[in-house]
Amino acid sequence: MNDVYDFAGDHADHADHGERESSGPHRALLLLELPRWTMEYGASRLLDLAHAVTPTDPDLGQGRPVLVLPGFSAHDKLTGRLRGHLGRRGWDVHGWNLGSNHGLTEKIVEGLPRRFAEIADRYDEPVSVVGWSFGGLLARWLAHEHPDRVRQVVCLGSPWRAEGERTRATGLFEKSREKHGIVANAREIVDLLRGPVPVPLTAVWSKTDGIVPWQGCTVDERQDPPAENIEVVSSHVGMVASPLVLSVVVDRLRQDPADWRPFAWRTLVPGIAS
Repeated sequence: MNDVYDFAGDHADHADHGERESSGPHRALLLLELPRWTMEYGASRLLDLAHAVTPTDPDLGQGRPVLVLPGFSAHDKLTGRLRGHLGRRGWDVHGWNLGSNHGLTEKIVEGLPRRFAEIADRYDEPVSVVGWSFGGLLARWLAHEHPDRVRQVVCLGSPWRAEGERTRATGLFEKSREKHGIVANAREIVDLLRGPVPVPLTAVWSKTDGIVPWQGCTVDERQDPPAENIEVVSSHVGMVASPLVLSVVVDRLRQDPADWRPFAWRTLVPGIAS
């Protein structure tokens, strides 16, 4: 089982915890995460500098609201590159303002819905939610809880499936559970978010992800409401900095849920076949 938390192994010993933490994508991919992120972040900065000279349409996002959720152990500062990229293209982008993401703690389970409602109440339209890694699971949860107030969900390297390999972070979730606690209904929340999302859904994932197995991030594609997979070449940490991923997120957030256009690389990068 690729449980976010090891609900079935609450009595496992510490040696087993160590074994779980070491499983997941190949170790070489894990070791390359930091250097790859450095290159991806630098490339996206150069891209935005180029756009500062030749600006993109400032009305691209038309002031529509977007909430960005960080990954496990991450915080708003680490999603700043993504949020800044979207903000410069016309979206009204919000961080979650909940500090570091320690999983299904009382602070997050109670605070995230309040933060979402606070943002949604400001606008006369649904809010798009972009979630990175575990933040994507929380985005799926928000969509189930508030389908009428979520415009669409974009998940970046989010291992939501129950089947498949364990991630490199499973052991960290267990350690965080011991330190920060977990809500009593965590199992119910995970079961709910694993159901078909009732709003348009995009899953962005990479076979070269060094933290989570890509198989656990793919979704079952459908047309109503749309659900689609987009494969990119990216590190896991780079999902919120890679120029390729940022371009995909912009393209998907532009979509009208009532007139959804399937993703095609040829429309994003002219001259590239679909």
